[in-house]
Amino acid sequence: MLYIADTNVSIKCGGPEVIMPDGMVYEADNSISSTASTSFHESRSEKWAVSNVGLYVDKIANTTSQVNGTNTPELFKTSRISPGSLRYYGLGLQNGPYIVSLQFAEMLFKDPSTRTWESTGRRVFDIYIQGIRLERDFDISKEAGGVQRAVVRKFHATVSKNYLEIHLLWAGKGTCCIPFEGYYGPSISALSVVSALERMPPPPSETSNTGFIAGIAVVAGIVCFILVCAVFYIQRRGSNVNEEIELLEIGPRPNTFSYAELRTATGNFNPTNKLGEGGFGVVFKGTLLDGRAIAVKDLMVASQQGKSQFIAEIATISAVQHRNLVKLHGFCIKENKRLLVYEYLENKSLDHALFGKIDLHLDWPTRYNICLGTARGLAYLHEESRPRIVHRDVKASNILLDAELCPKISDFGLAKLYDDKKTHISTRVAGTIGYLAPEYAMRGHLTEKADVFGFGVVALEILSGRPNTDNSLDAKKMYLLEWAWTLHENNQSMDLVDPTLTEFDENEVNRVMRVALLCTQGSPMLRPTMSRVVAMLVGDVEVSAVTSKPSYLTDWHYNDITNSFLSKNTQTSTASTSMTDQVPSPVLHIEPILH
Repeated sequence: MLYIADTNVSIKCGGPEVIMPDGMVYEADNSISSTASTSFHESRSEKWAVSNVGLYVDKIANTTSQVNGTNTPELFKTSRISPGSLRYYGLGLQNGPYIVSLQFAEMLFKDPSTRTWESTGRRVFDIYIQGIRLERDFDISKEAGGVQRAVVRKFHATVSKNYLEIHLLWAGKGTCCIPFEGYYGPSISALSVVSALERMPPPPSETSNTGFIAGIAVVAGIVCFILVCAVFYIQRRGSNVNEEIELLEIGPRPNTFSYAELRTATGNFNPTNKLGEGGFGVVFKGTLLDGRAIAVKDLMVASQQGKSQFIAEIATISAVQHRNLVKLHGFCIKENKRLLVYEYLENKSLDHALFGKIDLHLDWPTRYNICLGTARGLAYLHEESRPRIVHRDVKASNILLDAELCPKISDFGLAKLYDDKKTHISTRVAGTIGYLAPEYAMRGHLTEKADVFGFGVVALEILSGRPNTDNSLDAKKMYLLEWAWTLHENNQSMDLVDPTLTEFDENEVNRVMRVALLCTQGSPMLRPTMSRVVAMLVGDVEVSAVTSKPSYLTDWHYNDITNSFLSKNTQTSTASTSMTDQVPSPVLHIEPILH
């Protein structure tokens, strides 16, 4: 049982416990999970918890360099980083006002004065407290005046339900792959949450005019309270009206569920019913009173970005209906809560089936049908739906499997509608590294061919039964795209097939592999449309010849640079920066995403 009595919590992010000279204890936060896409850890003291979302999560950066600009350098020897979303929760706090101190130091990039490629990295993320964005495009080295320099941000927050949430979110800005992939997201060295009431000065000892002063203070407080309530009501009413207008413009409009109905269906959003978590919210399994199983996506929407996500997902999914697209049953709006209600799919996502520790064997006919069904769903989005839709985040975890293992494309939160008359859209990069097309990742140049690239990667994962990057394998097999091309060039394509498949159609396997290699060509002009992909998979048309290896594989010599960099750090006794996990794939180590 959680005892609600705490008025402070301090955490040494990514490192061991630190006791300050004044007796303040920063609790250890040095747990390291696997490279799963999500993780959650609660401290032994039960005073705080941390949630990490993104590819290659739970990494801890450390440095032997002296961090300047602080009289507490011991707090900056390590930091916790996340490629996507990093949340810290203060648990069991007394309600009231608090002062939140966040301490940062950039220790992974080189100083610009070195004029090396490692010095061009930029880390940019947003800071939310209690769901409110308080810092946008926060750049540690820029704010601190350089790397290996400390910077502290202090914020005021109010705790009303005995917990506090600190959310650091990568919003697609900065660089993605310098010095290695996964270095672009939030990073924090330490944090503390202290009750503001404990820091208030004692009342004056003078008793003269006490009644008069108290009376003025009471009146002033009442007036201020009324004004604040009035402003809050006007702003909230305006926001609600705008959202109602946006929802009225959606047609056809899906069903509306009450919050009480969904709370009952999910067992009051019981953690045991949790199916997964992403950067914008948590998904729970539920059962309606009529017996229907549902998946409820509870969006984090205190920010405007989250609200836009909600509106976009409703508008997009409501506009399309297809056998290979997930069905939206309805939605719920209650005050600041936003929930989406989907059909529940028994076999969860394709990545669980392929890479997870579950007893679900996918034979070759099933894999072939999953590949074909996914292609048909994307072809519908690109060419048959009105408006046309680019999904932008095609990956194995966004392909769900029903009871018959029929694939259904899900998570339209990143989807973009586009005009038939436009050749492309220029937009901020969003999606998952490992599945991003080069032209989209580097320039924000978005067409339906970005989805074609993602499909090609997924097809290779279906064929091989492994993720696109696996650091546990030999170097030549570590990166799926590179390995697939090597086998193709040596006429050894069958070696790519998942060893658990004892029976398969070699002609179909060869066809799927050649289609996947076409889909992952470097130039979008060389990639087929999804309708042609479907035609090639079913054998209606011949698979076009794959003539050349993509330039992003032939022109990129990242391994040499990486090995040189790591060797230099290993052999020298000077200050160095290291990571707890190995270096991820150079295949999608594309040029920096600068904004």
